[in-house]
Amino acid sequence: MHIEDSQPMNIKSWSPEDRPREKLLLKGTSALSDAELIAILLGSGTAKLSAVDVAKKVLAHVDNNLDNLAKLSIKELMKAKGIGEAKAITIVAAMELGRRRKEQSPEERPKLESSKTAFEIIKGDLMDLPHEEFWVLLLNRAHRLIKKKRVSEGGVSGTVADPKIIFKLAIDELASGVIVVHNHPSGNLKPSDSDISLTKKLKEAGKVLEISLLDHLIIGHNNYFSFTDEGLI
Repeated sequence: MHIEDSQPMNIKSWSPEDRPREKLLLKGTSALSDAELIAILLGSGTAKLSAVDVAKKVLAHVDNNLDNLAKLSIKELMKAKGIGEAKAITIVAAMELGRRRKEQSPEERPKLESSKTAFEIIKGDLMDLPHEEFWVLLLNRAHRLIKKKRVSEGGVSGTVADPKIIFKLAIDELASGVIVVHNHPSGNLKPSDSDISLTKKLKEAGKVLEISLLDHLIIGHNNYFSFTDEGLI
């Protein structure tokens, strides 16, 4: 990340209604831009850049897309001028709280009626990873998402998923169904023998626990393979 310096803009020199904190108090959160909200999280800028300037440069680096901002690691954020470890941690924590709020809001919980819906929900977590990860989507009786959870991660060629852990997560959340998902960093969507074997184990275990295995998705780059769509479940 390379972010150029610009002319200094001292927040203290602004009129009260234009300073982010004062503006929030006077006009409410909806009146603030993304950069101004991030500036409040940052608290301060640098000798040459205000907190708003720093925030604008960070946003410019991610094409002003908050979803892209949420994907940046602490180390990646710290490459920006004016972002130290404490400020990077604050941004990451704020983005995570926003993500959790969206997942926990009942009216926002999507209904998973197809493999495509499941793919759209999970692809952002998996499709660009250089290593394999195994996730589970936990669903209620109406097939609405309760929670998505990473189960394990491994190397480039594979990861191990323990059925006991998967179904413990489902039981803890009182889920009625699960969709398991893992990625192939190579982009090859063909299921391996171990993928097929694991799917069979999960299906049988689900029958005993009365928790349905609804699908197993393999994600590779921007595409996916569905065991259900292919008649393998």
